[in-house]
Amino acid sequence: MGRVPKVTRADATAFVRNPLAFIAERWTPAPGTVQRAALAALVMSVVIVVTGGAVRLTGSGLGCPTWPKCTEDSITATSAMGMHGAIEFGNRMLTYVLCAAVGWAIIAARSQKPWRRSLTRLGWAQFWVVMGNAVLGGIVVLVGLNPYTVAAHFLLSTALIAVATVMWQRTRESDTAPRPLVGKAVQQLVWVMVVATVLLIAVGTVVTGAGPHAGDSSDVERMPLNWENVSRLHAVLAWIVVTLTFALWFVLKAVAAPKDPLDRTRDLFLVLLAQGVIGYVQYFTDLPEVLVGAHMLGSCLVWIATLRVLLSLRERPEVMADMPGPSAEAVPTRA
Repeated sequence: MGRVPKVTRADATAFVRNPLAFIAERWTPAPGTVQRAALAALVMSVVIVVTGGAVRLTGSGLGCPTWPKCTEDSITATSAMGMHGAIEFGNRMLTYVLCAAVGWAIIAARSQKPWRRSLTRLGWAQFWVVMGNAVLGGIVVLVGLNPYTVAAHFLLSTALIAVATVMWQRTRESDTAPRPLVGKAVQQLVWVMVVATVLLIAVGTVVTGAGPHAGDSSDVERMPLNWENVSRLHAVLAWIVVTLTFALWFVLKAVAAPKDPLDRTRDLFLVLLAQGVIGYVQYFTDLPEVLVGAHMLGSCLVWIATLRVLLSLRERPEVMADMPGPSAEAVPTRA
């Protein structure tokens, strides 16, 4: 074992005053470490959505009937609360894992040399979204799984995924000004696709709020809408996004766009097809819980793939340092 470094009183004071700066002065992560930290935060932001869906689909939304404690008398779930209490409390505990992943991303970004303030800010943005969603999740429980608060809870998780995706992408880029790889018309087409995807996800939360999976075995309020009509609107929006993606691929081919935008558009198209198959199968099989959970995972993957298309439309080239030329003394002369 190596010798444990002696911690002085000055070190302890510096750590308390600014722990991130203290760590950054003593540790420089490799670029790959920063990228993996950002990816871990993104993966956990998806995992928390899927496990939250499992809570709802197993009827465990009120397994812990209050918040921030699980019951009035216990912070944790008790054996008397059964499986539902364990599932709900387990999902709450995963929030701490998500916080740890986001915290690791913040520390890695802050310790990178040179320090990239933009990355650190993206990490902190994730942290505050997580905190806000934790409070909103508590409100969801306190109001008895009101469908509007449940929808807001999912949409805020979607915002978290967006920030995490951007941070992951930025860890693989420089901090130079972005340079567009396609023309303005193509960029506008992609923004229309992004807006359509946001509408698709938002209407998906309405389908959930009006549908049969209320999240608990008790009588839970539902959105006063015709579930099948909202589902049809959701399907129409899905076909619009698929059509826009298909058109984008052909446009990129026509303008001889670089490989990365084409590859990201192809990936999005494949994810959309898989998500569409799951969506139609679950609709015609009376919404089995496993397929609904897979559809929630697919929603996250569609959103990430859409953002990756948007982010692939520009590049941030590395700045090459000017190489010093040979000095006058070093240049040979002829006699």
